[in-house]
Amino acid sequence: MTKTELFDRAMLTPKVNALMDKKIRVRGYIFPTLRKTGLNRIVLVRDNMECCFGPGAALFDCILVTMAPGKTAEYTIRPVAVEGTIRLDELQGGPDGRPLAIYQMVGDKVE
Repeated sequence: MTKTELFDRAMLTPKVNALMDKKIRVRGYIFPTLRKTGLNRIVLVRDNMECCFGPGAALFDCILVTMAPGKTAEYTIRPVAVEGTIRLDELQGGPDGRPLAIYQMVGDKVE
């Protein structure tokens, strides 16, 4: 999948599809926000801003993480590992009617 292709679930490999609705652990960086503590939602990105994020970023470059009830995350500039249940759930609202993201997760732990 490239940045310019329209998303179609058929583009996902069998290996990626097998992960959906399962608990996984994935490493990345927390996209900076104005709040630094007690974060209920974070965007996990694959690197520390040396790639492009925001409008026009590749769909596979981020995971929208909503922390499980009673759980929060703290912002850090260091890489983190997030554990939780991942699912395929398109977040609409991107340019030209394209989704902003395709992966979402309910986060149990951020280390």
